[in-house]
Amino acid sequence: MDDYQKKLIDIINELNNEVSSDCTDKVLRKIFSELTVYTKSHFTEEEDLMSKYVYPELSSHKEEHDKLIETLQDLQQQFDERKGELLIILKMQNFLRCGLVNHVTGLDKKYEIYLNSKGIV
Repeated sequence: MDDYQKKLIDIINELNNEVSSDCTDKVLRKIFSELTVYTKSHFTEEEDLMSKYVYPELSSHKEEHDKLIETLQDLQQQFDERKGELLIILKMQNFLRCGLVNHVTGLDKKYEIYLNSKGIV
């Protein structure tokens, strides 16, 4: 989990650095794609772990994952259709800060406590 959080922060920082340096749409598209692939992979790993240890809130947690992925894909699609419009980039930055980070520091902490109670670190 810590590795995911570090990678997520790295991607957010990369996005912020690229936006402030007036990068190309191609570079931003690569960052968005990397974020989507990495997030999906991490969410699958999380859900597998929660399922293995019978986490009682797995269903609602998975629903939250699905909503976050849907939002991420929607923002990426908007970015692709509008050729990197600044508003979409700002929405993506806000989503990363508020959506994914809040998920990691909020909901993920709940299942982390549950797994710790089962002897899983």
